[in-house]
Amino acid sequence: MQSQTVTIPKMIKQKTSMMALLICGLGALFYCYEYFLRISPSIMATELMQSYHITATQLGNLVAFYYYAYMPMQIIVGIFMDRYGPRLLVTIACLMCAIGTYLFACSHVLAIAQTGRFLVGFGSAFAFVGALKLATIWLPMRRFALFSGIIVALGNVGAMVGDVALTAIVQHQTWRQACMMSAALGIVLAIFIVMIVRDRNSNIPKEFQQDHINESFGDVLSGLWQALKRKPIWFNGLIAGLTYIPTTAFAELWGIPFLKQARGFTSHEAAITVSMIFLGWVIGCPVVGFISDHLGRRVLPMMVGAGAALVISCVILYSGPMSVHATMGLFFLLGLFACVQVLVFAYGRESSPRNIAGTAIALTNAFAMVGGVIFQPVIGILLDKRWTGGMLNGVRVYDIASFQYALSVIPIGLAVSLVVMLMMRETRCHVTEG
Repeated sequence: MQSQTVTIPKMIKQKTSMMALLICGLGALFYCYEYFLRISPSIMATELMQSYHITATQLGNLVAFYYYAYMPMQIIVGIFMDRYGPRLLVTIACLMCAIGTYLFACSHVLAIAQTGRFLVGFGSAFAFVGALKLATIWLPMRRFALFSGIIVALGNVGAMVGDVALTAIVQHQTWRQACMMSAALGIVLAIFIVMIVRDRNSNIPKEFQQDHINESFGDVLSGLWQALKRKPIWFNGLIAGLTYIPTTAFAELWGIPFLKQARGFTSHEAAITVSMIFLGWVIGCPVVGFISDHLGRRVLPMMVGAGAALVISCVILYSGPMSVHATMGLFFLLGLFACVQVLVFAYGRESSPRNIAGTAIALTNAFAMVGGVIFQPVIGILLDKRWTGGMLNGVRVYDIASFQYALSVIPIGLAVSLVVMLMMRETRCHVTEG
């Protein structure tokens, strides 16, 4: 019997390896696609303000409609995955992203554009969880952590590609055509997903497959209440949102307008520079994870990273004129140090009892999205408050003092996160038992 137990996994591995890579690769590609859609408004910020005749405040609110759907869905998306399987949900979610992008592209009414962004956010909520769910079905557990890191890296690659590729399309065609192409890409991806992805690995005998959780919504709500009663969850969630501001508020929306209007960069230079934040995440995430595991510490690396990001953000915002290459280097370092934010998921899992660990992770992810919900519109409000009356082609133009005032929420948020970290206890990479 023992030899049979050893032989079956070897046979399974040969039969399923290529199919597993293809299916999990499609899940990761969907996450890459949704991240691409998430950051796309930053490339066309000026064009959107001109097309809809809106202020910075209204632009921030328009873009934040993505998070209005994405954030609350994180609480329950896992239970839907367990009940209905990733194939159907990921396919529908991808189509929803495409439809939302199409509405966004076609609309000449702000309310319809907001609806489009809301649909994109709703569909995107299934991307990361769906990719992880496919990994649990098709990949050995020893590959799960590696694949999780690859997913995060691919998401940031999607953001980098979006910054550069969409900038070129918008410059040579229009922002509406760029969105149309993005919608068509989503439809093609959805077709591949529904044709190839499967919810069950038929080559693996039943005794080797993981059972579905199939929790009831009552169980979910009970676990959510238990998690919300824990002080470490709130501290960790606050850190998740505050340390993500350089990405959600700056890289995903206001970074390009800042560089173009306040620093005089061209659209191409601004897009390349902002993409360096995402490159910092791509390189930094696996390094930060390795260092944290090696040290057996979560809070200490987060403090070092947040402190360094605080200093770098101040240099970016308040220093005098710099060359494009020097600015690119600073943006890369900002992403490299701000990526310590990923450790909040490990801390959330380890600081909660095992029976609510999954809920704690989902809740942490929801808190992380607060940066987009709150600070994208807030920065727009602050910009309008300091607007000096400048206009160009019917669009408000903001000077460097206005941007420095509005974007000061970034270093302030990082400073507050450092204070909160001082009140947190190390988990030593061990899951709590109570």
